[in-house]
Formats: sequence, structure tokens, C-alpha cells
Amino acid sequence: QVQLVESGGGLVQAGGSLRLSCVGSGIIFSINTMGWYRQAPGKQRELVAVITRSGSTDYPDSKKGRFTISRDNAKNTVYLQMNSLKPEDTAVYYCNLATSTTSYWGQGTQVTVSS
Repeated sequence: QVQLVESGGGLVQAGGSLRLSCVGSGIIFSINTMGWYRQAPGKQRELVAVITRSGSTDYPDSKKGRFTISRDNAKNTVYLQMNSLKPEDTAVYYCNLATSTTSYWGQGTQVTVSS
């Protein structure tokens, strides 16, 4: 059974930083592309960052510069470092693991940025 468990969310003031973690189990973590997505109230889920099994990263233009995705395959963990946070970054952040045939999601972790 594949499980992804996110942690590290919380309440932070604007301008602050948070590091989210996602630990995977039940699957060969290292061979899959991992991603972070977020969903704000009343909005669609959107991509924040992805990292391939080789460590290549990609970000939507709107997310470049403040977000950094990384992975530690030995720990089955993917991270999202978020800096200079803004109130509009408030959302539930989800970890995603994509194989060639399916996609797995964690339960999400809430990030709230106060102004």
C-alpha cells in the first residue's frame, strides 16, 4: 500500500519560511517523479514544483525563486523549502508521486501565512 505523509505546515508571518516534508512508503520511491501541489480555498489545485528521479527540478514561472524542491531517496523523502512567504501562499500543500500508470497523493498539510 502506497502512503505519502506530509508534515511541516503551520502558521507563519509574511516574509517567513517553512520547509515541508513528504515521506513515502510502499513503493520504490527513488524511481518516480515527485511533486508538490497546493490548493487554496475556492481554487483549483495547482503545481508548485516537481523533481524527477534524476533530481531535475521544474517550477511554474510564478513559483520560481521562492520555492525549492529537493529529495533524499535514502530517506524516501521529498522536501519543499518555501521562503519569503506571502498571504497568497496560504493553501493546503499536497505531495504527489507519479508513476507511468498512476498517481498517488498525500493527505495534505495546511500552510497559513498571516499578513
